[in-house]
Amino acid sequence: MLPRSVQRLIDEFARLPGIGPKSASRLTFYLLRGSDNQALDLAVALQELKERTRLCSVCFNITEDDPCPICSDGARDAGLLCVVEEPLDVLAIERARAYNGRYHVLHGAISPVEGIGPEELRVAELAQRVAAGAFREIILATNPTLEGESTALYLQRRLAGQKVRITRLARGLPVGGDLEYTDEITLGRAFEGRQDV
Repeated sequence: MLPRSVQRLIDEFARLPGIGPKSASRLTFYLLRGSDNQALDLAVALQELKERTRLCSVCFNITEDDPCPICSDGARDAGLLCVVEEPLDVLAIERARAYNGRYHVLHGAISPVEGIGPEELRVAELAQRVAAGAFREIILATNPTLEGESTALYLQRRLAGQKVRITRLARGLPVGGDLEYTDEITLGRAFEGRQDV
């Protein structure tokens, strides 16, 4: 019943995480009613996103410049390395202003149910960085979920031979939650109360 172009946009929106068919329809019809500039600006922003962004060759965070601004910042503590699951976790930690070291983004967590093993993540690159770098502490800041805990345990075992302190964020974070949704105070306290693994 809908024109093919309208249905295609609804279908594309519905493929996004957290967007169901009803939300996809609302977004599509909002853009249809809005000004032409709004829809075109969205199209240009999406095109620029794909053309300009890449992964940092050092930490694997999303960036337009390689290395990223965090890896390039000489004022950051090069002896601290915080390992996170996703780029959104870096944003959450930076908002908390409780950490001033380097990062390593895994781009996921180990999940046998979904067929995601260590080989699908940036684990080998992490091991190389730790072996080559002069880190005094590795902070495992994976999400407090079953997958995040499994990933942290795997990383602890994988890095056990290195002469580096390995810590985990304190348990002040809610179990089953994601770092990106944690408020700044809770995340700050979790960093302050981290413990040896």
